[in-house]
Amino acid sequence: MVYENYVDIFSELGKHLLFAANSPGFIEDQYDSPTAILAGEIRNAHLYNPWFTPSFTRQAFSAWGKALGEDDLRKWLGSYDNLISRRHDPRNVALIMAGNIPAVGLHDLLCGIASGHNLLIRYSSADDRLIPAVLQILYEIEHSLKKRIKICEGPLKNFDAIIATGSNNSARYFEYYFGKYPHIIRKNRNGVAVITGDETGEEFMSLADDVFMYFGLGCRNVSGVYIPEGYSLQNFWPHFQHYSYVQDHYKYRNNYDYQKSVMIINIIPHEDNGFLLAVENDALISPVSVLHYSVYHSMDLLNQKLFDNRDQIQCIVSHRDLALPVVPFGQSQHPRLWDYADGVDTIEFLLNI
Repeated sequence: MVYENYVDIFSELGKHLLFAANSPGFIEDQYDSPTAILAGEIRNAHLYNPWFTPSFTRQAFSAWGKALGEDDLRKWLGSYDNLISRRHDPRNVALIMAGNIPAVGLHDLLCGIASGHNLLIRYSSADDRLIPAVLQILYEIEHSLKKRIKICEGPLKNFDAIIATGSNNSARYFEYYFGKYPHIIRKNRNGVAVITGDETGEEFMSLADDVFMYFGLGCRNVSGVYIPEGYSLQNFWPHFQHYSYVQDHYKYRNNYDYQKSVMIINIIPHEDNGFLLAVENDALISPVSVLHYSVYHSMDLLNQKLFDNRDQIQCIVSHRDLALPVVPFGQSQHPRLWDYADGVDTIEFLLNI
């Protein structure tokens, strides 16, 4: 196929994802089309993974539907036009998908398809129903894809390259077993935010999306903020109140109660708004329900710190230009198709194996 074929396939998929995400509740009970089945899986995902609430799962698929617009697809895939069109020697590529947020493995799936390879997919046990439902829609749009994709439930065998996403611990396992193959192995990363002190209330409300969307479980979620010397967290606490409902989710509440107990017992200074704990800590990874913050004394020193930790940072949220690229407040969980995880161009990797 040429890249134009994939633009057509993926843009059609985007329309189905948007419909499934925003369909009326009865649609999955009245019809048995792949799109209606996905709508049902979106509605019921929380029954299999409590973190995948209907609202967050709908948000994930709405975001995907919008991302797969024709203009963005042309901009994304058009830059690989010649390589995609010339690729006539498909390899077997294994995809080990994560399951921290709904359908997080979809980008790797689309990259694998667009590169022309055959795919061997290992789902995460935390997300083994949404991606299969998406695949059924893809098969309906383009029947030939079914011959190129296999689902692996046992040991991975007979592959030429691998893309694996997991934690730092699982990454060591992946490196040990799969390091001899061409690979992309992703570890823990998180988003951070840089506060300058002149943000608006609207920007802080958007920052709440970066912190709380998907309960903070995504690698692009903001887990830590950098604040200027003398700055008070009370400046943005009130603007987080529209996410107070997360405390009603039992798994989130269990994390909050546990972390609060640990801080009280160990006499760790912290701030508490009733559903989020903030503690001064330089670590880039924070537990669920905890926001780390660090004080910076000069922008030059902060830029150097960000650069030194760039391998642990997935994205930086700020309205100020910094030494590394930034995204606007509220946009950390709305990456464009060319915003590759860990900054590694997945399609370029796949087209050159």
